[in-house]
Order: sequence, then structure tokens, then C-alpha cells
Amino acid sequence: MIIYEAIKKDFVEDVLNDSIADKIHDQYKLKVGGINYSEYMAWNNSMQHMYKVLDTNTIPDDAGIAIEFKIPLTSNRIDFMISGYDSYGEGSVVIIELKQWECATKVAEKDGIVKTFINKSIVETTHPCYQIFSYYNLIYDFNESVQTGKVSIYPCAYLHNFITKCEKEISDEPYCNYVKEAPLYLKGGAIKLREFIQKYINIGDNKKNLYEINNGKIRPSKSLQDVLLQMLKGKEEFFMIDSQKVIYEDVLFYGKKSDVDCKKRVMIVEGGPGTGKSVLAINLLVQFISKGMVTQYVSKNSAPRNVYSTKLKEGYNSRQINHLFKGSGSYVNSKENDLSVLLVDEAHRLNEKSGLFRNIGENQVKEIINASQLSVFFIDENQKVYITDIGSKSEIEKHAQNSGAEIYYYKLESQFRCNGSDGYLAWLDDVIDIKKTANYDGFDFDFDFLIFDDPVELKNIIEEKNKENNKSRLVAGYCWNWVQESKNDPNINDINIGDFNISWNLGNTSTWAIDKESINEAGCIHTCQGLEFDYVGVIIGPDLRYEDGQVITDYNMRAKTDYSLRGIKTIAKENPLKAQEIADEIIKNTYRTLMTRGQKGCYIYCCDKGLQEYFKRRLHMFKD
Repeated sequence: MIIYEAIKKDFVEDVLNDSIADKIHDQYKLKVGGINYSEYMAWNNSMQHMYKVLDTNTIPDDAGIAIEFKIPLTSNRIDFMISGYDSYGEGSVVIIELKQWECATKVAEKDGIVKTFINKSIVETTHPCYQIFSYYNLIYDFNESVQTGKVSIYPCAYLHNFITKCEKEISDEPYCNYVKEAPLYLKGGAIKLREFIQKYINIGDNKKNLYEINNGKIRPSKSLQDVLLQMLKGKEEFFMIDSQKVIYEDVLFYGKKSDVDCKKRVMIVEGGPGTGKSVLAINLLVQFISKGMVTQYVSKNSAPRNVYSTKLKEGYNSRQINHLFKGSGSYVNSKENDLSVLLVDEAHRLNEKSGLFRNIGENQVKEIINASQLSVFFIDENQKVYITDIGSKSEIEKHAQNSGAEIYYYKLESQFRCNGSDGYLAWLDDVIDIKKTANYDGFDFDFDFLIFDDPVELKNIIEEKNKENNKSRLVAGYCWNWVQESKNDPNINDINIGDFNISWNLGNTSTWAIDKESINEAGCIHTCQGLEFDYVGVIIGPDLRYEDGQVITDYNMRAKTDYSLRGIKTIAKENPLKAQEIADEIIKNTYRTLMTRGQKGCYIYCCDKGLQEYFKRRLHMFKD
């Protein structure tokens, strides 16, 4: 989608008449929605600078101009594009990232990251050359016209307000490789940018090559297909067995069938913790991409997306892999059947609406089904941990039926976590009173479950286990505030229990589950759901207690910074019983999820001494 398009002659007139920002705004409002004032002013400012660059007879008047081009399959937009033909008559498009920045500082220890002033504060963000080069890679990897050489793309970045005394901060090491791939132009660099454009735009095309980019067939490139297959080879953690393989073959069959007959299909794959839902999803992602089908892995929670994409590309420099992993709110504006396949992991976490304030779109389940020919939902309804979670079997069925899709049902049975112990899962459900099971007396499998009276001892043993292979972590119920001051400072302790002190996971990383330093931080449900470790240490907060012979929940003990039960007090005023029902489900599901992250063992500490003694009694019933 292109917000504003014109030939160069008309663009120049729009700038001269001071109407360019209004025209962009009107088209943006029509095609996307409202904007804020700062974005309007940014257009007004940047287009004046682009006018100076293009105000020359050496760039043809009928060259194509596009402003705010939305890259297919993403929410990312390219600020400015100019199209035409080079001196050999080959189709060319120059893509430009425009920035209002006046200065920035380097972040030497991080790849492609700089620090600058955005929205009234200093933040870390991607280097402009990295940003536009990643957009180039994304278009190349999914646009057939570019892959076949019909159109060539040339990226660059123009920071027209950037003062030259800060130039070294943004152009020297560690950014040289990105600047080489996508040249950088700063304040006073209008003539140099013009010369760059002139290399590739010699003859006007009346927007023809913009049309090729905007409407070209979407398919994964051969290089992306090959590198993904290579990445998966030898990665034992993604190896499939038993029911995983059976379902895998069925999903491949129906995916290819939908690609041929264009019929919409929905597959619902149910499975408890550790049954291999994510392993299956990753294998399917790679296989569908290798067959040239446009496929994405989807999850509401960013933690598994970030970890799986990082693990998949270990040993490779393949930044484009990130674009295969998307959030569940990415399909609000998607056209019907935009993609071949969407693989929705942790589908129980889907929301009704998207966006920071959950006010965008209609329904994520509906949008995902609409956007893809085949959508595969991996679900465990007992892992609903947010009051806004709507992902359920019935919800998926409803929207699948409304779309006229064929529906298929599967169940993953084999247990690969908790040492393969289905008995432990059933025992846990019984102990915390999620449901009564036949495992009241315990479980008969070799799963290491221990109860600690001191959280310091719990932390010490998890640290010892982690020395083996960096696969053990400490997690806690969300009963302690994640304060702003501590988000990037490990020396500020959020959780304090007697002599035990620890900070929540830091906000400056998206891969807490595999970062070596994060053994010194506690994760919560939002950082570990969908992931697994060898050993997990769980601090059960005061929101789960044992009183008068019952396991009870107390939503008043949840941290103010936790939004998983946001709105529960309003519900309680109108219907206290309903509020308690919701709290019971969310809080108990949270601890069930935390206590099933370990493959080899789970160690716990309970803030409530009554609960601590209750767990000991239940454990000793079959250990004595």
C-alpha cells in the first residue's frame, strides 16, 4: 500500500504550493486512520528537504514518487521512494529512510543500535542504515519482481537535520557495514544524495516500477528457503516424534492443497505443556517457506518469537528471519488470503482487539483466519493467563465457520517436558485445584520436584543447575511491582522476601530466557510462557494461599504493574462471584504454566506458609 504517489513534477508542485503534508495526511486518513501532529510536521519538514534534492533537470520529471509505502506482510513503512530506469534501461527504485534527528550516540556493544532523542526521551533504536537495509532485504525476500531482476532496489538514509559534528557517532565503527550497504547522507548532503539517485534513475517510468513493487507477486526467495533449511539441520531441539510428525504431515498436506484449490482451511491443534506445539510450528514454518509458500509464525507474547528466531539463526547472519515471526495484532489491515499459512502458537493468548490500548481491529482470531488460506492454531485452554485472553476452541470454530473454512481437529499427546510425566501435570492440576484427577496420590515418574523453605536456597540451586548449560531459570508470580527505575538496572531489587532480593528481568533485552546474565533476574509469566528450561525455580507469591482446607486466590495481592487482571475490581463491584471465578482461573493457570516450564525439575518456594505445608503434605503422601 502506498499512501501518496505521484510523478516527480507533481510532487515538486505540491511542495511549492505547501500542500504536500495535507495531501499525505488526507490519503493516510483515508487508507489507514488518523495521525498525530508530530508526524504531520515531520512530513512537512522532510518533504521540503526532498524537494531540494529532486529540484534538478537531471532527474526526470516523470520519475515515480511514493511516500509512506507499507511493506507487504508487515506494518513497516518506507518513507520515500523514487522509481525509473537506469542508463541500461533496467527498472530501478531508490528507497530512502528519512529522519528528523539532530544528533545520536553510538551503542558499540549492540549490533545496529544507536541512541537518540525520540518522543521527549533518549532511547535506543535501530541505526537508519540498518533499518532501510533490513527493509530492502524484506522486499527482496518476498517480492518476485525484485528476485527475478525485473526491478532493482537501492537503499539509503537521509538525516537532513543531523549536525556534522556528531557524524562519527553514526558513520564510523560499528556501523560501517550498514553504511556501505545503504549510504548515509546528513545535513548539507542534498547534492550528494541527488548524485546517488542519478546513478539509478536516468529515465522516467511514470510510476511503473512502483507498481511492480506494490503489486508484485509475494513469494519467499530461493535464498531464504535454502538458508532456513540449513538452519534447521542438526538442531535437535526442533526434532519431531510421534504425534508431532503425524500432525506435521497432515498440516503440510492441507497447506499445499489450499495453495492449489484456494479453499480456506483452519486447523486446531490442542496440546498441554511440553507436548511440542512450538517444535511443530517451527518445523512447519521452515518447510512451508522452503516450498515457496508465504508463511509466518504468530504469537501474542513476544518472548517465544524472539527466542525461537534467535535460536533458529544461531551461527548465521540472517536478519531477515525476524520478519517470519509476527505479533498477533499484525493482521488488522490484511487483505483476504494475503498469506499462504499462518502458524499461531499459544493461540489461547489471542485478544479481541490489538494495539497498546486494545482499540485497533475487530478480533484477532477473525483477522488471522481472514489473512491466510490455511491457519493453524496451537492451543492449550488451561494456559489462559490474562483477563483479555479470548483464544478458545469455540472462538476459533465460530470465526472459521463464519468464513466458510473447512475445520480439522488434532491433539498432541506425547509429553516431552516434566521428564515426560503426564502424571506430574495431572497431580499439579489436582494439588492447586484446577481440576480433580486420578493423580491425587502423586506421580510415578522421575521428575525432580522439591519444596524450599528459603528463597535464597532456591536461587542457589537454580544457579548451580544453570552452570551446566544455561538452561535453568528463576521465575515468580507477578506479586511485586516492576518499577520503571529497575527496568534496566539489575542492582535495583523488585522482589524482596526477608534476606532474598532480586530484580525482575531487565527491559533492555528480548531474549531473557537464553541470555546468560539473566540467571541473576527473575522472570514472570510474560517472559517465559511458551518456553522451557531444564530446571525452573518458582516463587509462588501471596496471590495463591492455603486457608481452611482450600487453595484460594487473592487478586488484591497482584502487583499494580501487572495488567493480566486489569478490570477485575470493576467486575467484582457488579458480580463478586464472577470476579472470583476469573481470578481463580487466571492465577491458578499462571502458576500451572510456571511450574511446567522445566523438563527435568521444578523447585518451589511459597510465600504463604500454609500453602508451603500443604505442598509438603501432598508430596509426602507418595514419597514417604
